[in-house]
Amino acid sequence: MVSISLKGHHLVNWLAYYPAESLLARYTDVLITINKEDYESAKKFKADRIEYVPGVGIDTDKFKNNEVNRIEKRKSIGVSEDDFMIISVGELNKNKNHQVIIRAIAKLKNKRIKYVLCGEGPLESELKELAIELDIENQVKFLGFRKDISELMNSADLYSFPSYREGLSLSLMEAMSSGLPVVCSNIRGNSDLMEDGKGGYLVEPGDVEGFSKYIKELIAGSRLRSEFGGFNHKKIENYSIENVLCEMGKIYKLKNEGV
Repeated sequence: MVSISLKGHHLVNWLAYYPAESLLARYTDVLITINKEDYESAKKFKADRIEYVPGVGIDTDKFKNNEVNRIEKRKSIGVSEDDFMIISVGELNKNKNHQVIIRAIAKLKNKRIKYVLCGEGPLESELKELAIELDIENQVKFLGFRKDISELMNSADLYSFPSYREGLSLSLMEAMSSGLPVVCSNIRGNSDLMEDGKGGYLVEPGDVEGFSKYIKELIAGSRLRSEFGGFNHKKIENYSIENVLCEMGKIYKLKNEGV
């Protein structure tokens, strides 16, 4: 039994992994995928059985039941109560595509917007230089590695996630579990989790105008943010660790029974 992620959007990765995955699938009893695009792709392989489970599981209670002093937490990172706080979590690398959000924010010319980046990576200096170039260096907060992500999520107004490639993002699930509305890239994995126009908006990764448009819309719509956040809060229960373990248990049971 093996669990894999099949299809990416980078040709080199595809050429490196797809042939090996196709070959090894012939020797598996059960091939498990964690997003629906991979599940459809896996049907072309010759595994005995192909199953889908909703991710690797998330501790939803850790994020939805986090009691945080929003004002104090914001103050500790240089964000005021009246600011509109956008948060992203992930390594500062090319794939995570944080620069598109920095450019989108610059277009809005709204000093109330604060963009909080949690993570380290090779593009930190480049992203800081971009913020300076666009004259929004005081609006972009680089927090580095953090152990208080659940508290920061529960202090934010919006989660942004503009990656070029993902399998099924844990950080996006954490944001949904925190009851945040989302603006994210329209890629595999993200499109499993996010329902466009219900929990947030799906935007093409390079579409600065699109990200800017929807950020502006969500700043203006507190009721819309609440509706989107509530929708995400409910939907993410399907991806809870309890549900995933239950689904995996069914798969193992069927295999043990020779089905």
